[in-house]
This record gives sequence, structure tokens and C-alpha cells, in this order.
Amino acid sequence: MPNNWRSHMITGGVSRSPNRSMLRAVGFKDGDFDKPIVGLANGHSTLNPCNAGIQPLADAAEKALFEAGAMPQTFGVLTVTDGIGMGTEGMKYSLVSREVIADAIETSVNGQMMDGVLVIGACDKNMPGGMMAIARMNIPAIYVYGGTIKPGHWKGKDLTIASAFESVGAFTAGKIDKEEFDAIERHALPGHGACGGMFTANTMSSSFEALGMSLLGSSSMANPDGEKVDSAAQSARVLVEAIKKNIRPRDIITRKSIENAIALEMATGGSTNAVLHYLAIAHAAQVEWTIDDFERVRQKTPVLCDMKPSGKYVMTDLHRVGGVPIVLNMLLKHGLIDGSCMTVTGKTLAEELAKWPSEPGKDQDVIRQWDNPMYKQGHLAILKGNLAPEGCVAKITGLKNPVITGPARVFDSEGDTMKAIINRQIKAGDVVVIRYEGPKGGPGMQEMLAPTGALIGQGLGDSVGLLTDGRFSGATWGMVVGHVAPEAFVGGPIALVQEGDSITIDAHQRLIQLNVSEAELAQRRANWKAPAPRYTRGVLAKYTKTVSTASKGAVTD
Repeated sequence: MPNNWRSHMITGGVSRSPNRSMLRAVGFKDGDFDKPIVGLANGHSTLNPCNAGIQPLADAAEKALFEAGAMPQTFGVLTVTDGIGMGTEGMKYSLVSREVIADAIETSVNGQMMDGVLVIGACDKNMPGGMMAIARMNIPAIYVYGGTIKPGHWKGKDLTIASAFESVGAFTAGKIDKEEFDAIERHALPGHGACGGMFTANTMSSSFEALGMSLLGSSSMANPDGEKVDSAAQSARVLVEAIKKNIRPRDIITRKSIENAIALEMATGGSTNAVLHYLAIAHAAQVEWTIDDFERVRQKTPVLCDMKPSGKYVMTDLHRVGGVPIVLNMLLKHGLIDGSCMTVTGKTLAEELAKWPSEPGKDQDVIRQWDNPMYKQGHLAILKGNLAPEGCVAKITGLKNPVITGPARVFDSEGDTMKAIINRQIKAGDVVVIRYEGPKGGPGMQEMLAPTGALIGQGLGDSVGLLTDGRFSGATWGMVVGHVAPEAFVGGPIALVQEGDSITIDAHQRLIQLNVSEAELAQRRANWKAPAPRYTRGVLAKYTKTVSTASKGAVTD
């Protein structure tokens, strides 16, 4: 059995190392030094409902690791929450936290030369940050999702965090009264767990099943339910076996398995953030994967699940009808995923899926029948054009017609945009441009759930376009285009847009076009001056200096 710690002891061959004294002080005994040392990266935090229910899972995993013959060593992993930071300066730290999480796990595990790692997280950046670290370190590992929240309820309707943001626009438009506005806020989130629709947390956790790095069926479990605790314990047992067999993440995270993950993401109607995060995960795993690969997968993959934010159902509904494995089996049956990919269990994906039904039940419509999909092609389109030469991401589900040409309404920050929306200054047919919110410019690519939610609440979701070099919450839907690259801060074409310019967003042609002559754009480019960084010290300043373009995943290494 491999043991990184033993193989790196600087003891000159002396059997009793001074290193052991440190471990004896935290409970190791003589026989324990021959056992694999397993890091337990614990994302528990009372900062947010997503992570507040993780500790029981960590406790179960720790107990199971002991019983399986390993020596767990638990360490904390930070988290910040988009839903709390949304619309504030705090939101600038969200994407930055993905890098900090990855760096922290890598530092803790490699700094102590551990033999394996079990990562538990639940909020949006916990998942990609943890998986990036897993891919970088390439020691046996497994990801345990903290679990989804159960839906809130008000007047017979399921509520999610998106309901709260959309209620702002509905209230300012006079569509709901103060009583209903307050009631939605109070009832949207009933307890622990990550945001309940197919938003970013559930998107990433679902895709980790397809990737082969999490147990099948585990991503749709609700955090408060006992089966989630049982799944954490089983994950620990599987990890110990992976250590014995020396099954490593890069045996699992390959170009084919990433394609499986993206096919699942398209079929379930997942978040735009998956594009950014899988570019980063592929980079960490040293797998060739580009923004154009998402479009290739999209064109052949139908949307099979009717999930919020644009659909009807939440994650617990998907779990009730069989969860992610049913969707994966449908994709496998029709040749859209590769069943030969290895999983963390040591079995292939096809072998693991053999335990599950291959078709959804006829008495439900959370997962559509194959011949009656929500959409015949995936919902995340990669657009290019003179406004985004490196590409951008459009979410086109829930729209009657994903095409608009209209006058630009230009804002250099999310805050200025929100003021205009709340004051009813945005009209049907407008194309809202929010810039200088990219990886370097924001910094940190703030999510635009506040403005998009407000527009939807005002009834403008289908009739107003919105594009940004920032990004969107998984809870966003509408005529929205994010990750516009190059970003404004480095002089990308989005920096050259002026108020009233005609802009075309056409998902059918995969086009994003600024309808201004090249001569005029050349003149504007000559007059453009780079702004000063918004932060000159601390983590945001370091991030500004090192972060890559969004089209390469906004990575910092």
C-alpha cells in the first residue's frame, strides 16, 4: 500500500522518526503508522445553509475511515457563499475562493504527505475548488457532496433562492405586495443544504457522478436525510479501497470522462458556471479541453430534465424519480457518453450504471422520455463574434426566441445596472451591457443574479438581452450571455461599446455581434485607456495579477 508520509521521512533510516512524535500527540499509536493517512477536507461552516449541515457527514466519513483501516486527519476548508455576497463587494471573493480552496487543500495534503483525500463541500466553489486540488495532487481521492436543500413553500409553490431575487423585480414592478415579498424571503430556504434547483452546486455535484469521482446517486440526496450520512461513510470505504489499488484521479479524469460530465450537465439543464469550472478542472488534470468542446457536446445532447431555474422541478424531485444515474443510463443507451471510463470504485461507469434503471418512469415528467426532450440540443451555447472573439456562454433555456437585436445600455459595474433596473429605466428590446466585471476587472467575475432576477421579476426576461464579462448564478435564466472574452479590463471589444450601439445576440447562429464598423471600432480602440486595478493589496490584487482569461477557465496557475 502506498504511503506518501513514510516514503518522504527524512530519518536517515532510523525506524522511529521524530515526525512520529507530532502524530502521537494527535492520537496515533504504534500500529497506526503502517496505515494510510487520509486527509478529510471538511467544508463545514455556519456561514451559510449550504455548508452548515456538513459536520455530521464529516463525522460519519471519519468513523468509516478508521473502521476501514485508515488514519483520517481532518482539516478545515473555507467557503464563501454567493447567495449572501450577491450584489455586494463581497461577491468579488466568490470565484477567487475557488482558487483559495484548491490551494488550501493542495497545501494541507501535500504539506503533510497524505496518502489520499476525501473532500466534503456543498457551496458553489467548494466543488470545483476541491476537484481542481484533487486533479493537481493526483493521489487517491473522492468527492462527497454535502447535499441539496429541500424546497421552501409559499401558497402551494416551491421556492428556491432564485425566488427571493426574482421577488425584488416583481415587487418594484408592482406585481406582488409587501406581504408576499416578505413571505417569499422568509420561506425560500427552509434549512440546511445547497441551493435546490439545478444551480451551480447541484450542477457540479451531478457532473461529478458522471466524471467518476463521486458515488452514483449521491448528488441528489438532501442534506438533512440519513441516506446522505450513509453515503458519506460509503464514500470513505470506497476511498480506502482506491488507496489499496492505487486508483488515482488522473486515471479517472480524462478527456472522455469530462465529455461524460458535460453531456450530463447539458441533459440536466445545468449552470453556465460549469463551463468556467470544467476548463479549470481540465487544466488541473492536464487534459486537453477547450471552450469549443462544450459547443461540440451541446449540439448532440438533448435537455432531458425539467429543472429550475427555467423549469419546474428541484433537486429533491430529481432524486425522487431516480436521480442522475437514470439520466446517465439514457445517455449511455443512445451513445452519448462513454461507459468504459473508470470510476473511483475501480469499476467502469457502465458497470456501475448496470445497477440502475435505464429509462425514466412513465408516471413522472421530471426526466423526460427520450423521444420527448425539453430541447433537442443542449442549453449552453458558445457564441463568438466581434464582441467576443475568444467566445462567451449563452444560456438559452426557457426562451421563446433566443435572438435579439437592440440598443446597448452600457454600465461599468453591476451596481450601476441595478439602480437603472430598479428605477425602471430598462425597456423591452434593450441589450444591457455590464462590463469591467471580468476576472481581472471585477476582479473575480461577480455573478449577476441580482440584475437578472430583477429583470425577470419585472417581466423582461424574454425581451431584454444582457451580456457581461462577468458571469451568472446557476439560478439565472433569460436572454443572458456571460464570460465575454477578452474582458473589458484588458481592452476586449466589450470595452468599446457605447450607449445606443446596436448589438445582436443570436443563439441560432452562435453569434454575438457589435453592429459598428471596423473603422469606428479601430478609432475607439486607439482612444481607449486601461483602467487602474480596483484593488492594489491583498488577495484580490494578487488575483488580478495572475488570473487568466475566462475562455481558459480563469485559472491562476
